[in-house]
Amino acid sequence: MSSKAIREYDAKLLLAYWLQRAPAPHPNFAPSSSSTLKFPPPRVAQILWDPSTDSITPDTLLPSWVSTTKLVAKPDQLIKRRGKAGLLALNKDWEDAKKWIQDRAGKPQRVESVTGTLSSFIVEPFLPHPSDSEYYICITSARHGDTLLFTTAGGVDVGDVDAKALKLDIPVLGPFPSRADLQKILLRDVPAHKKEVLADFLIRLYSVYVDLHYAYLEINPLVVLDDGTIHYLDMAAKLDQTAESICGPKWAVARDLTVYESAPVAVTAGSKINADRGPPMVWPAPFGRDLTKEEAYIQKLDASTGASLKLTVLNPNGRVWTMVAGGGASVVYSDAIAAAGFAHELANYGEYSGAPSEGQTFEYAKTILDLLTRPPPRPDGKILIIGGGIANFTNVAATFKGIIRALTSYKTQLIAHNAKIYVRRGGPNWQEGLKAMRLLGESLGVPIRVFGPDTHITEIVPLALGLKSTTSKTAPVSIPATAPGSPKVSAAPEPGTGDVGAIHADGERTQPNDVVVRFDSLSGAKGSRPAYRPFDEDTRSFVYGLQPRAIQGMLDFDYSCKRSRPSVAAMIYPFGGHHIQKFYWGTRETLLPVYTSLEEAVKKHPDVDVVVNFASSRSVYSSTMECLGYESIKAIALIAEGVPERQAREILWKAQEKGVLIIGPATVGGIKPGCFRIGNSGGMMDNIIASKLYRPGSVGYVSKSGGMSNELNNILSLVTNGTYEGIAIGGDRYPGSTFIDHLLRYEADPACKMLVLLGEVGGVEEYRVIEAVKSGKIRKPIVAWAIGTCASMFTTEVQFGHAGSMANSDSETADAKNKAMREAGFIVPATFEELPKALQDTYEALVAQGVIVPTREVEPPVIPMDYKWAQELGLIRKPAAFISTISDERGQELLYAGMRISDVFREDIGLGGVVSLLWFKRRLPPWATKFIEMVLMLTADHGPAVSGAMNTIVATRAGKDLISSLASGLLTIGSRFGGALDEAASMFSGARDTGLTPREFVDNSRKANKLISGIGHKIKSVNNPDLRVELVKEFVRKNFPSHSLLDYALAVEKVTTSKKDTLILNVDGCIAVCFVDLLRDSGAFTPEEADEYIKIGTLNGLFVLGRSIGFIGHHLDQKRLRAPLYRHPADDIFINIADLSQPRVLGKMQ
Repeated sequence: MSSKAIREYDAKLLLAYWLQRAPAPHPNFAPSSSSTLKFPPPRVAQILWDPSTDSITPDTLLPSWVSTTKLVAKPDQLIKRRGKAGLLALNKDWEDAKKWIQDRAGKPQRVESVTGTLSSFIVEPFLPHPSDSEYYICITSARHGDTLLFTTAGGVDVGDVDAKALKLDIPVLGPFPSRADLQKILLRDVPAHKKEVLADFLIRLYSVYVDLHYAYLEINPLVVLDDGTIHYLDMAAKLDQTAESICGPKWAVARDLTVYESAPVAVTAGSKINADRGPPMVWPAPFGRDLTKEEAYIQKLDASTGASLKLTVLNPNGRVWTMVAGGGASVVYSDAIAAAGFAHELANYGEYSGAPSEGQTFEYAKTILDLLTRPPPRPDGKILIIGGGIANFTNVAATFKGIIRALTSYKTQLIAHNAKIYVRRGGPNWQEGLKAMRLLGESLGVPIRVFGPDTHITEIVPLALGLKSTTSKTAPVSIPATAPGSPKVSAAPEPGTGDVGAIHADGERTQPNDVVVRFDSLSGAKGSRPAYRPFDEDTRSFVYGLQPRAIQGMLDFDYSCKRSRPSVAAMIYPFGGHHIQKFYWGTRETLLPVYTSLEEAVKKHPDVDVVVNFASSRSVYSSTMECLGYESIKAIALIAEGVPERQAREILWKAQEKGVLIIGPATVGGIKPGCFRIGNSGGMMDNIIASKLYRPGSVGYVSKSGGMSNELNNILSLVTNGTYEGIAIGGDRYPGSTFIDHLLRYEADPACKMLVLLGEVGGVEEYRVIEAVKSGKIRKPIVAWAIGTCASMFTTEVQFGHAGSMANSDSETADAKNKAMREAGFIVPATFEELPKALQDTYEALVAQGVIVPTREVEPPVIPMDYKWAQELGLIRKPAAFISTISDERGQELLYAGMRISDVFREDIGLGGVVSLLWFKRRLPPWATKFIEMVLMLTADHGPAVSGAMNTIVATRAGKDLISSLASGLLTIGSRFGGALDEAASMFSGARDTGLTPREFVDNSRKANKLISGIGHKIKSVNNPDLRVELVKEFVRKNFPSHSLLDYALAVEKVTTSKKDTLILNVDGCIAVCFVDLLRDSGAFTPEEADEYIKIGTLNGLFVLGRSIGFIGHHLDQKRLRAPLYRHPADDIFINIADLSQPRVLGKMQ
């Protein structure tokens, strides 16, 4: 969400730090150089209650002035009218104030109708002052700009501020008031000797408000003493949370107590290091809505993902639980449950959207199921509604996988609670998702009823609650296994027939079945359109950002609408070079350019007048402002969520100046059936076809929610002749265009016969439509409904899925809006469930009047299914090009031979254990994995003189990088250096297996003139043994269950050393025979597997892995020493060049 309240403690710290530092928002509000304003010291302390110890913040962590000053103490938990609630301690010393806090900390406190636990307090110096020094100041933000409200009658009895306060409006892009304007309008009743000081303070206050992205700031009372000192006693503030990427460091530094006078700060070992100087901003829950552990977990999960995950526990003992996809849909389901009389049984509000991963959905579902099954079972059982609208791009089957995993893990608890589950969903891959849910119901032992998009979105609510159902639905039908062929495209000539393709005049050949459809020859002239019709069948657009999936969806829609050319002319991606990307146009392909700048794109495509902007919330402001600099751009859709409100307002007013239509931000876009589709609007092609969006209908609608827009498309296709145009304006507080902007367009468009408005709780934009209807500006029949009627039934404040869906006054409630629209002549059903009937009745009345003349349905072209999507649906199969059986990174967690990476560390299997998993696909016993680690340590290095190390050193000194130098060393490993392990293992095991005695083995090798691999050393001997070999022998004899081949090799050594004392069993041979003993005698391998691992190079792999450690060490050593290029001395090379008198030609041609 965007606007969020902060604690008074944090609000005062922000003001104390930034009042002198914030830059002026405009030259007119530059601080006066001769100001006599005295900035108040940051004397405010926070006292927190720790539930784990039932104690408050110790005195040692409080500033020194607390114990020497008379104090004011009060709770700091977003509580209004604390004085009237008896939650104010005045003129107390610290001991009395501390006792007052201790008596209340951790205790439940009722404030008006809300009860909550007091856990956060604020103390500050008590300030005696005359009552005539109290003022009131409030800064608020609205769509038009900011407003300063000021009155000289501040304090407890301020009364009706809206009625008595003086107001100064500061428009977003309009003329900025001057200092004189501020004094004249706001300070006219202020004594002359305080006017300048107060003007300076208000100017600086507004500078802080703008720079730190406040959404609301109220000070009451603001005390101005005769000496020019300013004191703000009580303060309430809200910040725009979406501006955290901009203001996070500024908020944090003000909360760093070390920047103030020697404030004590607790420092402990292992203290958390913050991203900025100071701790990040804290967003407290509303009073009476302390975050539960589960809510805090989901909030943390939400913050770590691009998807949206929300959870509010309303009644932990409630019977009805929901798991709903989509911000708008989640409100609709809560409305339906409350309207059915079950608000007291509604256990939670929440939503998941934005394509969360399977793992994230699993965690979300697991949390809800844990809450559902935690209380004792109820005789009437529990109900779980897994609902949602028709998704635009979320893979329903993928998210259901996570939910199915969670349901399976809670099988026993769900059965014990007599749970019943009702599922309704639509969108990409919904058939497979619902099929999986239906199959789960057959094996879970818990009743699961499943419904698809042919069921009204909330129809499952009365069914779940045991109320009368309006219809009886059956399980959804799976989509066809194959898609029929696509018709021919007229935009490009057919390729030449024949086996080799046609040859063109320029000599190029068109290969058959590899045709790229080109549209360059088509007219690029931009036709004129009336202002009320920004999109038609010739609309061309740029897509800002690399969004191949959305673009392919737009082109598929274009093709189904039988457009003459694609609606996307090009992509703009500043972070990559200019290139071309291929997309499908029906069964063939077409090319779209990707530009690095909008300027180049506009020059190349003068016919484009729409931009679909997929830029992130951090860059959407700059990219949109750039778009607004080109006169050819007439409409921009902003898809990004989390756009800071101040930036969103600047965009919308700048666009209004330029006459540009803005849709969004935080929108899926909109759709003009038969003409133009914005991004992912309308969902997958099966939904486009099912909702008949390939041709225009007669009904124009506007909604905030993207998911609910799909529901409207679906409903309108069932009860009317379909959608004429549909726009989702987005759920933020300041959308670029509002309900009235689009409804007036529809009113002016003769092809649009009927209007639909789907509003919601929060904001006042519906009232602008009401005024238009009352004044006669809108005359066409309008069917309307405002969702969020359940909000009034909740005992605490609940923030719904959209940032703007929060009522700040009675008139902003959904009930008030529905009543006002009904009284104004709108067609408003009694409940959302009756909306389809109201739409059908209105449509049929227009048909009866001859206003709408139904036309014959047209058959749309069939769009072939993409290969990847068909594969996801299980409709096709192909052989894999590669097979891997050792690791898998596709799930939530990396797997090594089926073992989760978290278990690898939890069980501390070590490097040897990892090698056993990845090399042998099984867990080996600890003694075996320890032996592997021992081998790696023993073979890590053998000095710089060996060939591999020398090659590494020479390559490094030639300036090569680590990889090249390491490869140079590794390439020397073979039968002569390091690669004798495999051969030694083969020779020793082969000799023993064939029954040769050690002496026979040695004699046979000598007769064959073959050296025994693993026997012999240049330096070491019987009397000077290799300690590495001794370490291996000691470990094997102590830990191996059997070491028969080692014993055989040592017997061979006795024979060879009797001839020469250096013919000992060397480290390669010792490791080789011991590893054969491991393979054959550990019990983890069959004899065939053991022999296979010897043959395929496993033992040499140990040497390569171990020696790589040493080679890397030599590379780093040479780099560290800055060793120069190596040149071998010439006197160390014997050069023998043949005598020139010898014949040089050995043969000649005949």
